[in-house]
Amino acid sequence: MAKLVVLKLDGDLEYQGFRVTLEIGSDFARPEIEISGNLPPAPDLATYLCQWQMKYRSLGMPSRIKPQDIIYDGYINTRILECCQKAKALTDCLQRWLDSEEFRCINNTLREELKRNEVIRVLIRTDNCELHRIPWHLWDFFNRYSLAELALTTTASETPPKPLRKPRVRVLAILGNSTGIDVQLDRKFLENLPNAETVFLVEPQRNELNNYLWQQWDILFFAGHSETADGSGRIYINQTDSLTIDELKYGLRKAIAQGLQLAIFNSCDGLGLAQQLGSLNIPQMIVMREPVPDEVAQEFLKHFLAAFSGAKSLYLALREAREKLQGLEDRFPNATWLPVIFQNPGVVPPTWKELHTAKTQLKHHLSTVLVASVLVTALVMGVRYLGILQQSELQAYDHFMQLRAAEETSDPRLLIVTIGEADIYYQNQKWMKGQGSLSDQALAQLLQKLEQYQPTAIGIDIYRDFPVEPNYGDLVTRLKQDKRIFAVCKVPAALDGEPEGIHPPNEVPQKRQGFSDFVVDDDYILRRQLLQLTPPLKSPCAAEYALGLQLASHYLAAKNIKANINSKGYLQIGDVVFQPLTQHSSGYQKVDASGYQVLLNYRSLRPSEKIAETVSLQDVLNDKINPELVESLKNRIVLIGVTAPSTKADYWKTPSSKEKIPGVFVQAQMVSHILSAVENHRPLLWWWSGWVETFWVWGWSLVGGIIAWRCWKPQQIGLAIVTGLSILFGICFSIFIQAGWIPLIPPALTLVLAATVVVWKLRE
Repeated sequence: MAKLVVLKLDGDLEYQGFRVTLEIGSDFARPEIEISGNLPPAPDLATYLCQWQMKYRSLGMPSRIKPQDIIYDGYINTRILECCQKAKALTDCLQRWLDSEEFRCINNTLREELKRNEVIRVLIRTDNCELHRIPWHLWDFFNRYSLAELALTTTASETPPKPLRKPRVRVLAILGNSTGIDVQLDRKFLENLPNAETVFLVEPQRNELNNYLWQQWDILFFAGHSETADGSGRIYINQTDSLTIDELKYGLRKAIAQGLQLAIFNSCDGLGLAQQLGSLNIPQMIVMREPVPDEVAQEFLKHFLAAFSGAKSLYLALREAREKLQGLEDRFPNATWLPVIFQNPGVVPPTWKELHTAKTQLKHHLSTVLVASVLVTALVMGVRYLGILQQSELQAYDHFMQLRAAEETSDPRLLIVTIGEADIYYQNQKWMKGQGSLSDQALAQLLQKLEQYQPTAIGIDIYRDFPVEPNYGDLVTRLKQDKRIFAVCKVPAALDGEPEGIHPPNEVPQKRQGFSDFVVDDDYILRRQLLQLTPPLKSPCAAEYALGLQLASHYLAAKNIKANINSKGYLQIGDVVFQPLTQHSSGYQKVDASGYQVLLNYRSLRPSEKIAETVSLQDVLNDKINPELVESLKNRIVLIGVTAPSTKADYWKTPSSKEKIPGVFVQAQMVSHILSAVENHRPLLWWWSGWVETFWVWGWSLVGGIIAWRCWKPQQIGLAIVTGLSILFGICFSIFIQAGWIPLIPPALTLVLAATVVVWKLRE
């Protein structure tokens, strides 16, 4: 919404100066700011204004002043130079006046309260005729605010009736006496207006013009000769007749009552016309302050109509057209000073599109947009509920994951001991024979070596469904009695689709066992973290909690941070609640959400991004760890896992969809996920309820419908849709950075589909 700035000036230029009241507000609202100030007397300004007018009018260039006053003087270059000199003197004097101490409070308030990117309408409200002739646009305020434009208005006015919109803009164009000038270009510009019905009266008789004024019009246009004499404006309608506004007042009053919105007098010396017509409460007028050269009038009309009918506001269209006249000022000095708006302060100027939108058509269009948006939203949300959009929504989720700025990936609370191909070869060389990738001898030595790190918890992410060999009694004792050691087993037919389970180590008590089961989506990508499940009765693995949760809970319990189930049945650790996924949670629809699942907020996605400090089995056994590093590795959670491909080690796809990572690194991600949420308040991924998502999707469906309604050209619709989709993507990604997963694909679909439906319905 545009800002409205009103400057009320009461006084005179030569003796008293002016009392000034500043109001700043918005259209259709009471002023938010109102302050008072003053402008001092400026007799020099009145003198400079008079001198400039005399020089300007003495140029003698053919213009649209009354025919008998057109004079051509051969010494045009000298006169142009003199006119420019007087214009410069007037400009400097005006700026000094507006920089005066008495006016500074208003100047400062304007600059403090208004933003440079705001659209601003400035109304100079005064009954002083000299102030109407001042070129206010030269005030440095308008250089600073490129979207501001001024209009003149009087202190007394009444708000005219609201117009009844019509399917097409109705223009009454009067082409009056054109002796010595060319008004045919004006006619051509008017004939090319879009969505307009223009009636031309060429040099009409008084009675004919009067009869037409009693009809319904949106715009009244006059081109020809005119003048202001003794404060009264006069137009020359044909070769012999001229009329004042007073002689047309009944017809004009009727036209205004029936919705006349804009009068354009593309003719000379129009301030007298504006003041008289303003007394009839016409909404807005455009006139020329001084005699206007024919070429200047044509150029102004061309640029103004193109900008106004091309979706610019009345004020910005006039500013653009006025400023484009600067290219003519080498031949027609001060051409940019001439056009000005005369405004009824109680009216907000309509746009071109508002002028040609019928009231009934408006209701029809709005109902079309509303119905289309509701139907499209219902269709898309229904399809989504059936799970048809799930894969595309998960791909968008992965894309957001990949776009996120890199975090500090290494978690200082974890240490990963990897068993790679070299470590298996090392065990064979040292005759550490045994079952699996980690022999009993190697495990016993590893656990003994890890004591120097004083770990808080140790997770053995290796299946050991066989007993420890008899000659390793110390290992059996350690596994049974060391409360820091946790081992894994596997639940049969768990959510990863494996039909058979795997026994835990016999030596590790059940309370220190954790299942290793992961849940993957149909594309085999791991996005969820399974925290708890109920094993089947005959399961070889009786663990109810995941290894990651067991390790994290033990680590946090050592710091007096307890895990429990809150009143809503949700897992709560400390003050952090882990909201479980359901069958319909954001992009997941019709998903198997059994057990206790949460979204896994990865710290890193690729093997190249270390989740934690990593050392090899061989380095630990041979004491090849940097002594300086050893001290920093104390009191961590140690995860032991296999990374050697030859052992068919488990590798998992992450949302990066490019590289797989070993299962032990996934376990580290899951442990870090819990610890970071509880200790560092790293946000857990969250999502909206179904109703909020529905309203969100419907809102974007409305956006698509409105785009199709308000934009008629295919290029405009396409550009608006692309812009809307870009904004939607930006909002969704911005919220995702804050750990929120909100719908992207459904609103994008509804935006495009609603726009398509509305275009089809409105074009039939």
